[in-house]
Amino acid sequence: MTDITPVAGLFIAYLLGSLPTALLVCHCMGITDPRQQGSGNPGATNVLRIGGPVAAALTLLGDMGKGLLAVAICAWLELSLQMQAAAGILAITGHIFPLFNRFQGGKGVATMLGSCLLLDYRLGLLQCFIWILLALLRRISSMAALAMALLSPALCWVINPELLPAVSMMGLMIIATHHQNIKKLLSGDEQQL
Repeated sequence: MTDITPVAGLFIAYLLGSLPTALLVCHCMGITDPRQQGSGNPGATNVLRIGGPVAAALTLLGDMGKGLLAVAICAWLELSLQMQAAAGILAITGHIFPLFNRFQGGKGVATMLGSCLLLDYRLGLLQCFIWILLALLRRISSMAALAMALLSPALCWVINPELLPAVSMMGLMIIATHHQNIKKLLSGDEQQL
């Protein structure tokens, strides 16, 4: 393995994260640009509101797939677990600040879930469970995402402490992207699913 391999793997992870899944799904299905409707966020929740469950599911799977594939490529390149986790962080970074959309992207929740599913499937499955359970019970996607992000470091500490720094960073990124949602939750103005 050459010295360029880790750099190439991480760059590919960022590029994968930058792929605008919601925009591609909406374009192919003849749905209005999600940046111009609803919350204006190019993510699965907004696509659900403006385009329905099929488009939202495709967006969700695509966004998760970006994180999963970024980690998988680094695993295939036989990079360390820490480098694979760094690829997950860069895929999330690409989703939030996409090269292909003037650095204005989504919130990174699904990309985090996809990354963590491959880094440690036990962690990823628990994160998915928390998000799905709270989304179903409270019908507020942002609350479910924030709870998942806040609980992820504790889960990681129990399941796989080696991933704790990277997963903590991912969780902080998710919380940071939800700053407007936090304000709405506190004021009682946040939209339900």
